[in-house]
Order: sequence, then structure tokens, then C-alpha cells
Amino acid sequence: MNEDFLIKKAKKGDSAAFSALMEQHFAMIYNLALRMSGNPDDASDLTQEVMIKLFKNIGAFEGKSKFSTWVYRVASNTCLDELRKIKRKKTVSLDAEYETEDGSVGYEAEDTAPTPDVSAERSELKTIVAKAVSRLGEEYRTAVILRDINGLSYTEIAEVIGCSVGTVKSRISRGRANLKEILEKDFQIGGTYFQN
Repeated sequence: MNEDFLIKKAKKGDSAAFSALMEQHFAMIYNLALRMSGNPDDASDLTQEVMIKLFKNIGAFEGKSKFSTWVYRVASNTCLDELRKIKRKKTVSLDAEYETEDGSVGYEAEDTAPTPDVSAERSELKTIVAKAVSRLGEEYRTAVILRDINGLSYTEIAEVIGCSVGTVKSRISRGRANLKEILEKDFQIGGTYFQN
């Protein structure tokens, strides 16, 4: 169905239309939550919080931006708010593995590399980068994730986080510089991996 049609129906309280909208955006919300939290359990909880907030506030969507941009804004703000609460309550080891129905998992992303050696190297690098990204300050982490991982434009990011395009560019530049410094200092990774 047409997204505009679904939005209109969802604003009138049609839960089936809202569910259809969330099916289209679920993966994006979960991936953003996972990148921001670095933890599958927290990402699942954050995704639920985001969906509740979207359901409660869909009437506030005015159509001045793309629906996906509005969803990103709500998702990133909700994740930041919830992560601040979590941070005050507990600390999470970046080296810990988490139990799922399929066994233990760490900070790895599935890789389609042709050989196990290349796959292992890429997986290790992704794990290291995820750990490094999680250590960035909130404003830099959000901007870097939205740009470099989720591929949003500078304008879309500005709408999501509510600042100017110049501020977005500055945060991304500083975030990348901080990320490079963390990777070089703490993980001994440098060279051509993270050139701006």
C-alpha cells in the first residue's frame, strides 16, 4: 500500500495501517538501536520503546519531512534517552557475549566474504569499530552512525537531530577524527581504513 495512505489511516487510529508502516521501518529502527547500544537485548528493548513512541505520536507527524526521516528522529532521540537511563543503572561489558536461542553471540555482523580468513578479519574489524563507535560522545556517535552506517544525507541528519547542516558536518568530521584517534590509540588500527 501507498505510504501516505497508511500514514493517514494510522493517524486515525488504524492499528493495521500502523503495523504495516512499522514492518517497512522495523529493520532500520532495530539496526539503529543495535548500533547505538551495541547490545542485541538492549536493541530489542529500544526498538519496542521506539515503536510505542511512534504509535503514541504519529498524529504529530506533519509531513514536512519524509516519514523515514521523522522515524529516524524519533528513534535516535528515544535511543539516546533510554541509553542515558540504562547508563545510570548499569554498566555493560563490551567484551561480553550474549545468549540467544541459537547460542552465544558477540559483536559480530554476518559477513559474505568469500574465504574464512577474509571473513574473520572483517568480522574482527567490525567488532573493533563497533566498540570504538560506542565510545564516541553521544552527539558525534549519532551523527557518525546516521551518516556512515545508515547512509543518510547531511540534510536528513540535520532534520533527525534538529540542528543545521553545518553543525552536522562539524559533528561528523569531529566524530570521525575522534573515532580515528580511538582506533589508532586503543586498537592500533590506522593507515587507510578511516581517511576522511
